[in-house]
Amino acid sequence: MKSIQRQAGFTLIELVVVIVILGILAATAAPKFIDLQDDAKSATLQAIKGSMESASTLVHSKSLIAGNENSETATVSVNGNAAFPIAYGYPRSNDDGAATLWATELLDIDAAEYVAGQSGGVVYIKLAGDTTAFADLAECFVSYEEVAAENGTPTINQEDC
Repeated sequence: MKSIQRQAGFTLIELVVVIVILGILAATAAPKFIDLQDDAKSATLQAIKGSMESASTLVHSKSLIAGNENSETATVSVNGNAAFPIAYGYPRSNDDGAATLWATELLDIDAAEYVAGQSGGVVYIKLAGDTTAFADLAECFVSYEEVAAENGTPTINQEDC
């Protein structure tokens, strides 16, 4: 007599169920991984904001040592630049070329990744690929606005991506 052999394996229905379950898992997990790029950009901008705060404090310390912290138009020496413009002891943002000085002298940012610019007396740092005009930025930037009066502090803001 011939014995009947059973073949072991998965049925088509079982395979379809497994594929559907994997698809559902992928659909729920994928957005969490896709959003990491914006989080990384925002974290980098947070680091730039921290660097701006530190640089501003350093310049203010140099101004206190020089005794010109009460002047609206003075200078201090920063990284060999003997004429870094300050207002009330903090770096200026309203002078021509202030964005360039921030990018090169104070922050030393990579021009391939970040762009510094000015608009309305405010220095902005944004991602290099962003083509939005500095005046129209709504997200993904750090801004610095100089001190407006004696004994004030500069305004440093960050907008996440």
